[in-house]
Amino acid sequence: MYNLFMSNAIVVKNLKKHFGKLHAVDGISFEVKKGEIYGFLGPNGAGKSTTIRCLMGFNRPTDGEIKLLGYDIKDDLETAKKSIGYLSGNVKLYDNWTGNDHIKLYQDVKGKSKILNQLIDRLEFNPNMKFRHLSSGNKQKLGLILALMHEPKLIIMDEPTVGLDPLLQVEIYNILTEMRDKGSTIFISSHNLPEIERLCDRAAIIKNGKLVAVEKVSSFGSKKLSKINVRLGGKYKISDFQIKGVHGVEQIADRLSISVSGDLNPIMSLIIKYKIKDLEVTHASLEDIFMKFYEREG
Repeated sequence: MYNLFMSNAIVVKNLKKHFGKLHAVDGISFEVKKGEIYGFLGPNGAGKSTTIRCLMGFNRPTDGEIKLLGYDIKDDLETAKKSIGYLSGNVKLYDNWTGNDHIKLYQDVKGKSKILNQLIDRLEFNPNMKFRHLSSGNKQKLGLILALMHEPKLIIMDEPTVGLDPLLQVEIYNILTEMRDKGSTIFISSHNLPEIERLCDRAAIIKNGKLVAVEKVSSFGSKKLSKINVRLGGKYKISDFQIKGVHGVEQIADRLSISVSGDLNPIMSLIIKYKIKDLEVTHASLEDIFMKFYEREG
């Protein structure tokens, strides 16, 4: 048991959080290794934020055990929090305080940050404005700075890039990867599959309060669903496109709609044998992927 807690930054066993008849989290268990970026993935309402609120001690679990950095949060939450950076899913701070005011408070409590100015520059954040005057994206930037500025051993984040433009999202990915490389453990809750695929080593997938899978992110590629909508010239048979990896072929007006998982090359090799008048490839939403690959009976 000692080795388990030495090698893992987060250990969750049979965690339950019930709100009356609503079982928001219903008996989940997982472990996050020290030094990894771990995704917590699921559609809205799956139980992601409730789990994080239990991890941080904001919600008292109905049942189960949580250890962060080896500390049982029932007894040593405040000790654990000294080494944790936290970003909530909806950053709410003091309306009449500037970014600098918030930063000063954090430094008064945790000491001077060595990377504060670097974070401010990289996130293009103006710390002189009052929180209530900030856009949603800039509120998110402040939340990120406060969570990361002390280079914590464990970083827990709920939807870290929401409200940020694509360039800043990439910058956040770079910052988090750099922190991981320096030894931080990062736990990210998200419903954004590309974000999880880009950042994470492993991911737990939660649906309706239950874990339905824990996988290496590298395995997600075989579970991707794509939709090909193509308009072809000449004659063809629908059966010509029903090959391995194709889950459905449907004729809609003058187009074929083909649902494919994994590698697109085999089906594209068939399509290009015909005259292509129009072609569109879209990727299924994360919730579509859940429905296809993770739905369980009962």
